[in-house]
Amino acid sequence: MTWIKPSFLWMMYRCGWGAKADQETVLAVEITRDGFEWALRRACLSSYARGVHPDRATWQRQLKRAPTRVQWDPERDLHLQPLPYRSLQLGLSNEAARRYADEWTLDIRDVTLLAREIHALVSNGNLDSAARLLPQEHSYPLEDELLAHLRG
Repeated sequence: MTWIKPSFLWMMYRCGWGAKADQETVLAVEITRDGFEWALRRACLSSYARGVHPDRATWQRQLKRAPTRVQWDPERDLHLQPLPYRSLQLGLSNEAARRYADEWTLDIRDVTLLAREIHALVSNGNLDSAARLLPQEHSYPLEDELLAHLRG
């Protein structure tokens, strides 16, 4: 399973600013909107959610068949502490992982040095400078039906 983490700071939390073992390189991968939305349409929540799924057995069948899965994790601040809202993480397997690699990927950039620079500024207490270096992120505009089956 490959995971798309659309949030820079959540990714920094996950990889420890690129300092965790086997996570020393941080890549920014740009994919097509069509590919991202294909994945969302076919996704299943990674855990059972009462009210979203009729029952656990139905959810388990959906999860087994789905080429993608979604989990909602707390967004992070510059100190990588959780914020009171969540960011989507999108897991890709089988057909989705193949499409991601072969069809959807538009650009791959190494942002390891940027991650280290921002981390150094945060460590030195220079949060304003660190915040100015963060990649611009915006809410992803979607039609409600694309996420209706993924709100847990």
